[in-house]
Amino acid sequence: MLRQWVGCARTGKAIINTASNVRRHAFVLGHHSGLHRHVHAGRRPIGGAIQERDHSDVTLTRTPILSDAQRRTIYALSTPPGKGGIGVVRVSGPDAIRVYRAVTRSVRSSAALSMREEETPTPWVAEYREIIDPGTGEKLDDGIVLFFKGPKSFTTEDIVELQVHSGRAVLTAILTALSKLHFCRPAEPGEFTRRAFEGGRMDLTQLHFLEGLRDLIEAETEAQRKIAVNGVGGTQKAKLESLRAKILDCLMYVEGFIDFGEDVGELGQEDMLENARTRAQEIIDTINSHLRDNRRGEILRSGINLAIFGPPNAGKSSLFNFLAERDVAITSPIPGTTRDVLTLTLDIGGLPVVLNDTAGLRKLTDNAIEKIGVERAGGVVEGSDVSICVLSLEEVISIVPSSDQRAGRIMLTLPADVLAHLKPHTTFLFNKADLTREVTGLSRESLEHEVRDALIRALPVPAQQKGPCVAHMWIVSLRTGEGTVEFLDGLACLLRERVAYSESMSAEDAPLITQARHRDYLESAVKFLEEFQEFPLSQIDIAAESLRYAARAIGSVSGIDVSTEDVLGAIFSSFCVGK
Repeated sequence: MLRQWVGCARTGKAIINTASNVRRHAFVLGHHSGLHRHVHAGRRPIGGAIQERDHSDVTLTRTPILSDAQRRTIYALSTPPGKGGIGVVRVSGPDAIRVYRAVTRSVRSSAALSMREEETPTPWVAEYREIIDPGTGEKLDDGIVLFFKGPKSFTTEDIVELQVHSGRAVLTAILTALSKLHFCRPAEPGEFTRRAFEGGRMDLTQLHFLEGLRDLIEAETEAQRKIAVNGVGGTQKAKLESLRAKILDCLMYVEGFIDFGEDVGELGQEDMLENARTRAQEIIDTINSHLRDNRRGEILRSGINLAIFGPPNAGKSSLFNFLAERDVAITSPIPGTTRDVLTLTLDIGGLPVVLNDTAGLRKLTDNAIEKIGVERAGGVVEGSDVSICVLSLEEVISIVPSSDQRAGRIMLTLPADVLAHLKPHTTFLFNKADLTREVTGLSRESLEHEVRDALIRALPVPAQQKGPCVAHMWIVSLRTGEGTVEFLDGLACLLRERVAYSESMSAEDAPLITQARHRDYLESAVKFLEEFQEFPLSQIDIAAESLRYAARAIGSVSGIDVSTEDVLGAIFSSFCVGK
């Protein structure tokens, strides 16, 4: 290592080889008052006393700046930020003990820095210590400090955990104090778990377990918790391993033919290949049955995307506020109040729901901002999993004259802007029922029956063929609360039907595919299996490779045969920072 000393009043350099075991020398070449002087450090110059170095001419040595690769010790908050009883700050790496000495001290006495530099924590023993600023020594908090000696730790490295009071100011001060240590750096998302993987704490066969663990941490509803538990418990992995074993069983027939084909007659060869093709088709059918699940696993994991749409001033924002149980969206009798998409995550009937309130659908508007909002509303409805069309009943209903009863007493006129956005999963909510019953003179049950029949007649033939969810139709008054209880129960039932979820769902009934990554690999496996079926008998050796690729694709989901950095990076980077 080279260390440079730069003089201010005189120009000079001293090069010290710290790797040398011989006595160190410093050669200072300077120019001062026109005289060249050569000073041999530690020796008396000729004809004079020992000359002391003028320290005012030399700057202090700087702490070398380390790169992220050199700063192997990482830290992060491992508990959710915000107010709480306990916040845990985790530190892992070769310099964990240095962190312990730098940011903690005994509560019994204010030990000097030189004494703290000699302290060694006792592994796996909780200590009550003060948390301090390493620069000023100021007390930041006090709490429990735990030291886990590697390799008997989660990451297989030395770990220090600071269990402190979970206040925003306290946690910020402690993280800031750790950032002052030049040999530490903040952890990347999932880096603690990745180090556990790299240290042998877990292997590739536990890849599916890691994804389940992440989902379990992030679960916000009962449905998400159940799916995550299946992943952690190994139920999904067992299903995937069963598929992979069937592919390998199919490959056994092909490999047997390649190795011993000459010992089998031509008829036997065809039977062996046909047997393998039949088994491959069975595997394809099984995988396709999981692929045709309407993305229920991904939807349950990330949330059902529910869009509220309809004409202006129909009560969309009122419905949004009703479901949110607080005033989130601005409501007003002025049409076009909502201009942008409002999004909120809710728990409805134990299911995660991403609720979207949209601008009123109408083409005749001169407001440029409202036009953008209408365009965005159309995109949200198109990409939704379930959509609710909110209509003001008093604006779409009309009474048929008593002389003509062939079409029923009630007719509905649906706005053209609404008809253009109807989808198979669209359901209808007719609002402002309290303003309509006096006009029709019907009871609530009779009004609902008449409106349902009128809605079926009002839908154009293409829309009827697409099948909007007329069975789930509600008439409510969001102002008075009339019919809202039945609406909430019906909406929860509709969402469960959409994702085929029930509270008594067993592990066997749980969706196999819970992430887009899983779906991509399973689709690849199907392509390789179909490719295998197309190869003739003369290319059986190439067909065997297709089976191997199919088995590898299944293994990429469960953790077998995974070795690519891309897959690992994608999984670990989606963890929270302190995990």
